[in-house]
Amino acid sequence: MSTKKKTAGAAKAAATSPIRAPFISLETPGTQLVLARRGDIWTFAHLGAKCAPADAAALAAKRPFRDDALGACTMETYPAFGCDRDSKTHEWCEKRGALQVRHSDGDESVRWRCVSARDLPAPNGARHIAIELADQKHDSFRAVQHFIAWGDCDVFETWVEIRNGEPGAVALSRMYSFCLETTGLAEKFHLMSLSGIWASEATVAESEIALGQETVLGARSGVRDAWENNPAFFLSLGERATENTGRVLAGALCWSGAWEIRAQHAFTHELKLTAGVANLTGPYVLDSGASITLPKFVFSWSGAGKGAASRALHRWARQHRMPHPGARDVLLNAWEGAYFDFDEAKLLDMMDGTKTLGGELFVVDDGWFGRGKFARNDDRVGLGDWFVNHEKLPRGMDFLAREAKRRGLKFGLWFEPEMATMKSDLLVAHPDWFLQESGRPARCGRGGGQVVLDMTNPAVRDEVFRMIDQTIRETKDLAYIKWDANCDINNAGSPYLGPERQGNLWFDYTTGVYELFARLRAAHPHIVFQACSSGGAHCEYGFLEHADEFWGSDDSCAQQRVFIQWGEGQFYPACAMAAHVTAVPNHQTGRDASLKFRFDVAMSGRLGFELHPKNMKPEEVEFARRGVEAYKRLRPVVQLGDLYRLASPYEGDHAALMFVSGDKRRAAVMVYGLGRQLKHGRPAPLLLDGLDPEKRYRIEEINLVEPGKGLHVDISGKTIGGAALAAAGIAFDLAPGDDSFVLELTAVGR
Repeated sequence: MSTKKKTAGAAKAAATSPIRAPFISLETPGTQLVLARRGDIWTFAHLGAKCAPADAAALAAKRPFRDDALGACTMETYPAFGCDRDSKTHEWCEKRGALQVRHSDGDESVRWRCVSARDLPAPNGARHIAIELADQKHDSFRAVQHFIAWGDCDVFETWVEIRNGEPGAVALSRMYSFCLETTGLAEKFHLMSLSGIWASEATVAESEIALGQETVLGARSGVRDAWENNPAFFLSLGERATENTGRVLAGALCWSGAWEIRAQHAFTHELKLTAGVANLTGPYVLDSGASITLPKFVFSWSGAGKGAASRALHRWARQHRMPHPGARDVLLNAWEGAYFDFDEAKLLDMMDGTKTLGGELFVVDDGWFGRGKFARNDDRVGLGDWFVNHEKLPRGMDFLAREAKRRGLKFGLWFEPEMATMKSDLLVAHPDWFLQESGRPARCGRGGGQVVLDMTNPAVRDEVFRMIDQTIRETKDLAYIKWDANCDINNAGSPYLGPERQGNLWFDYTTGVYELFARLRAAHPHIVFQACSSGGAHCEYGFLEHADEFWGSDDSCAQQRVFIQWGEGQFYPACAMAAHVTAVPNHQTGRDASLKFRFDVAMSGRLGFELHPKNMKPEEVEFARRGVEAYKRLRPVVQLGDLYRLASPYEGDHAALMFVSGDKRRAAVMVYGLGRQLKHGRPAPLLLDGLDPEKRYRIEEINLVEPGKGLHVDISGKTIGGAALAAAGIAFDLAPGDDSFVLELTAVGR
């Protein structure tokens, strides 16, 4: 996702061979994407279960192209405004498509011809093709469309490079990464997505797209762009899919800036699906000789419901997207246990508590930096001054890191690299380094003084990198960084870009952030990064190319987290989902919950703590210590296994999740009661999923307040066959109110 100068047509990726066949078959273990050549363009012929590619192409060629208000459907892989949409009786102009361009001579149309289709080098088991397109009139205006099919998961990636070889600049008013216009898939479409806001992230919403209507998802923050809507979806083809039944197209846009996803159910039952970046304040100006690489769009198809689509995305993320494969540490983050009110003694005390609980990593949150009148003791000052406040921490950050290491803990720090406060040494010295509208007063966010830095400006990125890099190098053995972002782009102007390029702000800001992130990661590849943005606003695959996990929500209330983590788990793997045990009454909602319930909920993600351990009772410390020990045993299953959703919190008074290891020898089941009113009447037996029907499993209920007492299932300690656990299920009970239990399953024998 970048722009760069180069000669038109130059710097092409190394190719293995041209594709001369009339169709291309891209295959994953269980799915297939077939592209067919039709004249001068490539078209989508098939996405679904595997079949003979030639047959799929032949059937697609005979599929009726119905005329509608926008012309006949061409199924072109990358249609642009102005492309031809011909029927037998009429010629039409494409009015939608993925791309809209004003050429250097003022022409507004694009009519593609295929220059080449080639196989490119790809990892073992994958196939990577590139289709190069040229405008028929402006031959030096080109698009290169990429597709990757992964051989170890049912996921496809696609993205597009736009190259401007014209003598002057072109203006891109629409520049989407993906466009699917096709007929014959279904007569009904249901779109499931996630929406929300601060402390209410990832709310599941699903509705039918009415005939002739369009559903639009999107976010316009420019920074916190997984809040309003999340850039991922399930599209049911036909009747609404369930966890285990129905045809589903899953998609996710890998982007952290402003974006749009549009799904139209045309009146003739065409599906028009587009996804890409959003230009909010005008077209993107692409200079002569420059290119732009648009963000990746990943998609999958399932004929067995939403659960299979989720597991495909999770595997792809773990194996091909996220930087550090493997399980994550149990950590304690200091924020809710200290806020800004801490000194060395309090932090050392919290470290001792972290060690007692069985934690592996201690993280200092906001408030450790700034100096003098800009010392960061509240949220009004000091942001952007990334040097240690020696008045608060006189022996520096390296002392704290060494003290953590002496206790057998790793050490982490909080940063907010994208923002600064007006009251900071950084902005006093460089008042033109934040986003601002020329001649207008700045709108300020958190604390009344926070603004967004101009990440389009290389000098800004250089200085932020220098400060953070120096802090990392001075803090020896720093293992973890929490990357926060607590402001929107509220001042839509860049002093760096100049008046003719202001429409470039929204794209170039995000690519600037990625450039800074990639530079830090390259310099310090061992560091684990958390993507935080006022909670879950960076819960998306754009940031997860650079970060190892995300903070799901600032709402740490366990009851709310059941719903938030249920939603996030639709598209994002458990190893990426930070879930913390916090104090009660909860700091966001004021609700109470037992430590067991809080612990059981946090075990379905990357377990951590957000409290001061000294405020826990001795019996709570002992329970948590045993719980952390059990979680470490289950960690490979939860974080790296396959997720099966057994009971939805949206459909009853309890929720149930199940994680199964890749070899199906181990599993974990979590069940959460959500306000059951009566003790009488057990829920229906829990039908387990994902187990090997030929194996037998020993079942143990863990996380008991008192070992051996308070069991929720009658078969704890028994060995049962996988087939019976799936067919007959496990009978269980839940007490009224908030109640929960966790089961550990281990295969016995071979």
